[in-house]
Amino acid sequence: MKTIAIIPAGGLGLRAGSNTPKQYIKFSSKPLLAYTLQTFQDCEEVDDIVIPVQPKYFELLNNIVEEFNLSKVKKIIEGGRTRQDSVFNAILSIAPLSDDKIIVHDAVRPLLSKKILERALKFSKTFDSIVTAIKAKDTLINGGEFIEGYVERGNVYYVQTPQIFKYHILKEAFDVANEQDFLGTDESMLVKNAGFTVKIIEGSSLNFKVTTKDDLELFRLIVSTQENSLKSIQ
Repeated sequence: MKTIAIIPAGGLGLRAGSNTPKQYIKFSSKPLLAYTLQTFQDCEEVDDIVIPVQPKYFELLNNIVEEFNLSKVKKIIEGGRTRQDSVFNAILSIAPLSDDKIIVHDAVRPLLSKKILERALKFSKTFDSIVTAIKAKDTLINGGEFIEGYVERGNVYYVQTPQIFKYHILKEAFDVANEQDFLGTDESMLVKNAGFTVKIIEGSSLNFKVTTKDDLELFRLIVSTQENSLKSIQ
């Protein structure tokens, strides 16, 4: 049985206000995407990595793979119009067995820890569908310009990645979504829509998605702090 990681990296990063997609912005001479890929490269249970991306970035991505010795990256394929299309393209590009595991992880969650990834993989031995998430901590409201109401946060989670599924379940979920013209915001939504149960496991606030300018600045600060800590040890 193989474990294949799909890392959709086709986003343009418009909310981050950069001309360069945020996954290619460098932090301490290392592209954000390289931080993400390194975690999967270093995980013994991951066999292959597939990256859907816009064709104009193929050369850049190939250079990143070569520079950082990311040998588990087996395929760089053309992404789709949406994230859902990109992941589906990746699924179609591989030839897994029914019970092979498919991990999907956002390219712009560069602080995924080895501990969380290994925990998710451990749970995937018992459950066929896994989603990483963190419980809501803040007060949640409904509203537009003004508050209209409050949401009970006791059973509310912020969904993250990695998400792990048996191949046959994920493929069926995409087939159902295509038949229904159903667009989900992530793979767990497609799997749930297809009638499967999805196990929630604990994530981490550090495993945040770099989406806005503030997120970029936070990641830059974390990388800088880690770098300074290493220098002080040396």
